[in-house]
Amino acid sequence: MNRAIKRTPAGEVITALTLDIFRLNNLLLNAGDRLVTGLGLTSARWQILGAIARAEHSQPVAWLARNMGANRQNVQRIVNDLHDQGHVIFEANPHHRRAQLVVLTEKGRMVYEAAMALQAPWVNSVTEGLSLRDLAAFERVLLALRARLEASE
Repeated sequence: MNRAIKRTPAGEVITALTLDIFRLNNLLLNAGDRLVTGLGLTSARWQILGAIARAEHSQPVAWLARNMGANRQNVQRIVNDLHDQGHVIFEANPHHRRAQLVVLTEKGRMVYEAAMALQAPWVNSVTEGLSLRDLAAFERVLLALRARLEASE
């Protein structure tokens, strides 16, 4: 007879939190889509532009995907869309012949900066009334969970 393993109290909390995070992720993506649609972006394109813009140096798609915790094929599809829009170009990678580097164009930098300008008042509004202490605790828990999940892969 196979008995179900019961969750610990912390496991119960994380299970509920995970479902809330899934819902929050969908709400954030929908809000992001609404914010940047006038710029010809989606949340997914904006997210990848941000990963490229914030990287210390140009990276191939596989590295971008790894750093984002995303599927390489999905990132490649979106990078191709950004390339078609003129937001990124591909450059030769001196370390790998086939894995080209993804580089932000001036147009891409401008649209990313425009998206971030739209994001500032929105995020200020969304976080109004939340304490910095609570937000820092939330971030610490998310980072700890992410580290554990990354270590288990």
